[in-house]
Amino acid sequence: MTTPLKNLEVIARLVPPGARVLDLGCGSGELLAYLMRERGCTGYGIELDDANVLASTQRGINVIQLNLEEGLKLFDDHSFDVVLQLETLQHLRNTEKMLRETARVGRIGIVSFPNFAHWPNRVSVLRGRMPVTKALPYEWYDTPNIRVGTYADFEVLARKNGLQILDSFGLQDGNMVRTLPNLMASVAVFKFQRE
Repeated sequence: MTTPLKNLEVIARLVPPGARVLDLGCGSGELLAYLMRERGCTGYGIELDDANVLASTQRGINVIQLNLEEGLKLFDDHSFDVVLQLETLQHLRNTEKMLRETARVGRIGIVSFPNFAHWPNRVSVLRGRMPVTKALPYEWYDTPNIRVGTYADFEVLARKNGLQILDSFGLQDGNMVRTLPNLMASVAVFKFQRE
């Protein structure tokens, strides 16, 4: 699943100009190309899918083909100013390990994921059905997501793993949601660092 352009632009504002960036699950490299062009950033993308590795390379992105389940042991502590993990957490088996690795490798981590507690999802579940939305566009039986989470769940997970949340908000149709994001936003976004 790709992150909509408006969402990428909002998230890009969290990245300091000139930052050295590692984009985990970079897809076709759209965000990293934007950060390089608009914010003067440098960095690498990590991607597993062959077609996305090729697309990233064609955009001029330095991309490493790597399965995130194996961790980030090829990078030293604080190798990057910012590590991005956008729309990848829900696909990983070892979420906690990757969060800790994100905080180890980067001075700052930024994650985003579909917020299962968004009100339309709650209504679907009350009606007895799993939600199918822009943020969760798959039926329950063919989804690449191996887990679902909520904005509120991530706050608990961050505390459990010694992560300090520096900023957090929801996204809805490319707009930042700071009031009741667990209820009103389809995507959760968190900026964090190790405590």
